[in-house]
Amino acid sequence: MTQEPPELAAAPPNKDAAAPPDKDAAAPRDRDAAGRARNARPRDALGRPLPRGAAGDERIPDDLVLPPAQALTLAQQLLDEGRPFHAHEVLEASWKTAPPAERDLWQGLAQIAVGLTHARRGNARGAAALLRRGAGRVAGYAGSAPHDIDAGAICQEAREMAAHIEREGLAAAGAGRMTVRLITA
Repeated sequence: MTQEPPELAAAPPNKDAAAPPDKDAAAPRDRDAAGRARNARPRDALGRPLPRGAAGDERIPDDLVLPPAQALTLAQQLLDEGRPFHAHEVLEASWKTAPPAERDLWQGLAQIAVGLTHARRGNARGAAALLRRGAGRVAGYAGSAPHDIDAGAICQEAREMAAHIEREGLAAAGAGRMTVRLITA
């Protein structure tokens, strides 16, 4: 069995492990003006909720709306900084506001970012599954993706990362260094 790299060894157990009771579980849910559930709890760099009142990473606003080029630039910056959860939030916001013909593309990009998040959290199974699922959505745009997105390369990269994780495990795959290039430069 391979040893996990230091950046993964310190990660808390994944959701399948028994978790201590959450003292905030009885607190009322945060809701927006329309009554939709919102989670205002602070989060760490990998998106895990922290106790209320704790200092966490800066959040991506729930109502973020950016033009595609700005969304891709911000998401790439977040990926380059090792913050795939936050990149996922940017890509998810774009998915929700995209024209119908682009929604699968944006959803796939968001799923790939979630796959990278799972890898950094130490969840090999979740990482491989989301990388493959995202690649499957992005694949349909290969050769014709809008906004200078290199869908073919992203799809191939995500599938290769998933295969490497499944074959070698997260430590050998270098999960702490995994990323993708969203746009051609």
